[in-house]
Amino acid sequence: MQSLIHTYKRYRTLQTHRISALPVVILMPHSACNCRCVMCDIWKDNKNLKQLTTEDVTGLLISLKKLGTGQVVMSGGEALLNNNFFELCKILKNEGIKVSLLTTGLSIKNNAIQLLRWVDDLVVSLDGDEPTHDAIRNIPSAFAKLKEGVAHLKLLNPNYRITARTVIHRLNFRNWPAIIAAAKAMGIDQVSFLPADISSHAFNRQTAWSEPRQHEILLSEQELPELQEVVNTVLSQTADFTDKFIAESAAKIQDIYHYYTAFYGLNPFPYKKCNAPWVSAVIEADGTVRPCFFHDSIGNIRDSPLADLLNTEAAIAFRRTMDMSTNATCVKCVCSLNLSPLATL
Repeated sequence: MQSLIHTYKRYRTLQTHRISALPVVILMPHSACNCRCVMCDIWKDNKNLKQLTTEDVTGLLISLKKLGTGQVVMSGGEALLNNNFFELCKILKNEGIKVSLLTTGLSIKNNAIQLLRWVDDLVVSLDGDEPTHDAIRNIPSAFAKLKEGVAHLKLLNPNYRITARTVIHRLNFRNWPAIIAAAKAMGIDQVSFLPADISSHAFNRQTAWSEPRQHEILLSEQELPELQEVVNTVLSQTADFTDKFIAESAAKIQDIYHYYTAFYGLNPFPYKKCNAPWVSAVIEADGTVRPCFFHDSIGNIRDSPLADLLNTEAAIAFRRTMDMSTNATCVKCVCSLNLSPLATL
């Protein structure tokens, strides 16, 4: 009965634009990061630390239970830098909420026992083979630490799910087949790919990147034919799509090429069917709430309950008038979440 009621509420949310069910919440427990990635500015603000407290998460529970939230994704920054990270997980898990963690992977070996107890699954960042990954992360031995951590977790529990996420951009697109090989060699269960966000204010960009900065990550027009060749190589490995080792469909992998060609006016940006603002919310390390990573703040959980913030007149109007095909932020968005009312988490 509870499941039917929650499904009904998810349908009503999509129809009325008033949030009565919220399947997924993304928390950023800590504002700092332990990597210095070239495509992200989060680490540049490490000195201005912000973090969620146990009081913040305990206070969230009223809204999460009211909205039937079934999954919390811990993102960052690096969530494991929060000294109370596992206490936050414990609060959520004790309420029957699934916890997933997005992590750089540098400290998963040291936290293995706690991870297996309090976190349902991991998503690790993987940027290339060892030299490429370390160069992009700007941290010595980043690849070795990630590999060692994955191996240790799998030794303790071979069935523990660990997936990898890779941002494809100018500095690693030629390494794409090697990334797939490295993920398999590590024992990763599945790998996912997306293009680099270079145009939004996300990832702690106080101002959007200027053109010179964008072109450090954005492929040049002259490199696009080579990107298509690499995409063709990836697509030729049909078994990786059949067995879902690569999470995306072949069409979505091809769209990474189309995303970069769109910057040069060669085609429109690929359309993304997304309902993230209706099915999820992002809560940053200082309590700021956003409808997704890329849109403006709608308030702060330290001022008002999450359920109230999601249903202010302004928030409802934002969702009611949202057109993904014309909204400037959505058109260039690199990711999407499209969760139907019938989808299980």
